[in-house]
Amino acid sequence: MKGATPRGARGEQEAASWVRGMFGRIAPRYDLANHLLSFHIDRLWRARTVDRVRPLLERPGARVLDICCGTGDLVLALEKRGRSRRACSVLGSDFCHPMLTAARQKIARRRARAELFESDALRLPLRAASLDLLTVAFGFRNLANYDAGLREMHRVLRPGGTAAILEFSQPPNAAFAALYNFYSHRLLPRIGGLLTGSRDAYLYLPESVHKFPSADELAEDMRRAGFREVRFERFTGGIVALHLGER
Repeated sequence: MKGATPRGARGEQEAASWVRGMFGRIAPRYDLANHLLSFHIDRLWRARTVDRVRPLLERPGARVLDICCGTGDLVLALEKRGRSRRACSVLGSDFCHPMLTAARQKIARRRARAELFESDALRLPLRAASLDLLTVAFGFRNLANYDAGLREMHRVLRPGGTAAILEFSQPPNAAFAALYNFYSHRLLPRIGGLLTGSRDAYLYLPESVHKFPSADELAEDMRRAGFREVRFERFTGGIVALHLGER
């Protein structure tokens, strides 16, 4: 079964526990590390994601959930776009309490109306067919079971609802992939470790990207989970891909 496999973790429960603890350790400096290590391009990736799902955010009465929301950057971006039309309600969830605490503080500072709750993305406390849009940015890769995650996303979406998965991927160009792999395996752990004090988190990152399904494979996994009209586009040479699928 495909899912996150941190070093030393035996089975899904240990993998989930390791991921939760790792994100808890880096939560205080997570935003700083993200922006610096991506050269602030992560902001553009989220903005493009919001733009692609804009019709749903402008749908009157739409319910939106961002799972694995971390410190809330995508939640805020979604809420800002929806607020401009006073159309949708935005929720965010994460199973790492320190991350959720950071997100709550950020949302309060910006006086956003988004609501947060603590939950494992594999077992969401939501009714079936209760959401119009479900998003996840750089968190799907960390689920202990990808197939179960896709099935849960499909379960909570209404017919016609959309799932949007923004995740790291492998660049299709061999030369660019070699350069990217050098940065992610050699430089990123050192810089990330200095910024957060947790080098193991940034050793895990490139390993998890390497083990993660390719963009084509993830699209096929979504189809097997029941999604239709599945499509994806690559950003920044293919180091990131955005997948969209409808229930």
